[in-house]
Amino acid sequence: MIKKILLALSLAPTIAFANQVEILADNIEQKVIQWRHHLHQYPELSNREFKTAAYVEKHLRALGLEVQTGVAITGVVGVLDSGKPGPTVALRADMDGLPVLEQNDLPWKSTQRGVFNGNDVPVMHACGHDTHVAMLMGAAEILVDMKDQLTGKVKFIFQPAEEGAPAGEKGGAEVMVEEGVLKNPDVDAIFGLHISSNTDVGKVRYREGGVMAAVDPFKIVIKGKQAHGAYPWLSVDPITTAAQLIMSVQTIVSRELRLLDDAAVITFGKINGGVRSNIIPNEVELVGTIRTLNKEAREHIYEALPRKMKGIADSMRAEAELTLPLDYNYPITFNDHDLMAKMLPTLVETAGQENVLYSKPVTGAEDFSFFQEEVPGVYLWIGGKPLDVDEKDAPAHHTPEFYVDDSGMKLGVKLLTNLTLDYMEKHAK
Repeated sequence: MIKKILLALSLAPTIAFANQVEILADNIEQKVIQWRHHLHQYPELSNREFKTAAYVEKHLRALGLEVQTGVAITGVVGVLDSGKPGPTVALRADMDGLPVLEQNDLPWKSTQRGVFNGNDVPVMHACGHDTHVAMLMGAAEILVDMKDQLTGKVKFIFQPAEEGAPAGEKGGAEVMVEEGVLKNPDVDAIFGLHISSNTDVGKVRYREGGVMAAVDPFKIVIKGKQAHGAYPWLSVDPITTAAQLIMSVQTIVSRELRLLDDAAVITFGKINGGVRSNIIPNEVELVGTIRTLNKEAREHIYEALPRKMKGIADSMRAEAELTLPLDYNYPITFNDHDLMAKMLPTLVETAGQENVLYSKPVTGAEDFSFFQEEVPGVYLWIGGKPLDVDEKDAPAHHTPEFYVDDSGMKLGVKLLTNLTLDYMEKHAK
């Protein structure tokens, strides 16, 4: 497939509207920056993006678009109809912030508070969703300006709760899909991007196939028999059973999966059991997460985890119960091979070949994957790291120091616009 994509580069025509988009992106850049600063200063948590949604809605209505609000609680969808036959292209941006206290010294830093699972918390755009919204607002304005040159329709999807809905709620891309966001008009392809704090401004990273992992949280409850710690032979020890289970489960990845194909991870993040040093408890609870980058590995772990669990528990005379998935799960973020090959020339034309980087997959997750399960989609990373900052010094996502530079957004605006225009040109009806 890589050879196929590289061949596509050598055969690629120049994008018809690239120069026009460049000029329009230059003209709108300061507006995009102003939007980003406002959004960054006033972030909101998942499923609570009410003011953010109103800000987006006002912009889309001012552009004359057909607008739907309240999708998956706070989602906003705008539709641009060119009036000419052609495909429907969807562009997506996520809107929610995180319960993080910002440590950056910025005139537009966040001082907002919110409620997360019943607790009062600080709120910050610590993953760059403010830039995603601003970039999509910019692409919408440019595409409206170029309406006469479009063929087909564009759906601008502003999505809530990518970071996960609050306890007891559903949200995000999964709910938007359930509510028909990819229908009426039916979407032919969808594009999304994520800004990266450790990728240079002006760069774009891509990959075909699995780009971000499926995520499957799980819980195991091991039930034994309580006894005094001085007399362990009277017990069925769930703590010892848990220790053996944790180590044994790692061999699913290291000894049962073909890791030459794709990586996988099984992580235990929580152990809870017992009340004091000299009592062997009745039960122990383990909570963890599974990350996989291809369907076969995911299916294998779903089969292997209960098999390993039962074998260890039986050998220790204990009982074990598995809940998988625990409370939510995301599919693999999977870039359609053919669509990626067709659109790679657009990346090269927009960013320059030296700035288009083939990327390794990551074991983080993205609920953009729910859209890709329904229609072909491509998800990209664009650079937000200032050029004078070393990669090792760049603050990570989801941290109080997270920072991406305003200058990185112009490339994102151009990419969203050019991907739409080029897809329409290639698929004109």
